[in-house]
Amino acid sequence: MQQDNMGRLEALLFAAGEPLGVPQLAELLGLNKPQTWELLGLLQEEYKSEKRGLELREVAEGWQLCTKACHHEMILQLAGTQELKLSNAAMETLAIIAYRQPVTRTEMEAIRGVSVDGVVNTLLEWELIAEAGRKDTAGRPILYKTTDRFLEVFGLKALKDLPAMPDILAEDAAKHPQQLSLLEMDEAGNAGSMPGAETDAETDAVPAAETDTPSAD
Repeated sequence: MQQDNMGRLEALLFAAGEPLGVPQLAELLGLNKPQTWELLGLLQEEYKSEKRGLELREVAEGWQLCTKACHHEMILQLAGTQELKLSNAAMETLAIIAYRQPVTRTEMEAIRGVSVDGVVNTLLEWELIAEAGRKDTAGRPILYKTTDRFLEVFGLKALKDLPAMPDILAEDAAKHPQQLSLLEMDEAGNAGSMPGAETDAETDAVPAAETDTPSAD
């Protein structure tokens, strides 16, 4: 029976293509949460074999089947898609949002010292950030927050798993931009839905076939 349930669990995770939480998995499997946690642990151990191409990871407060990092280049060839490449400016802005969310564009610009319009639009397009309502101040500016996709790409279970932000950076990131490199993309995370997430020193790139808009910053 346990092997049957593991097979059913594996099928659900494969078909979903996105993280599934334990409560949802338990309901779909007709099991209680402790039983579901046990199955997840057993399945995760099976995937740890060096001969397996997938791994079971806990990301975005759920569980997801991901390709192992060692197969990254081969998966890119199969996908035939351009890698997600974010410029240093985009990574810095994304770090500001991650650590200080919800945050407005004006607040981001006050920290970075330059306009973030183009960068924010890029991050929105890649679904790494989303609108989070409006701030209750003059003009009611839009607030921004990170998304579950952000957690998947960076291999994080939840926002609490972000590395600690140095106090000096929290006070004035514009004076210490190099410390924003605390936020590093995990190529192994979510390779299926966003292949090859990595940084690029020069461009905030989006697929060339979809836009001719030059990158900002």
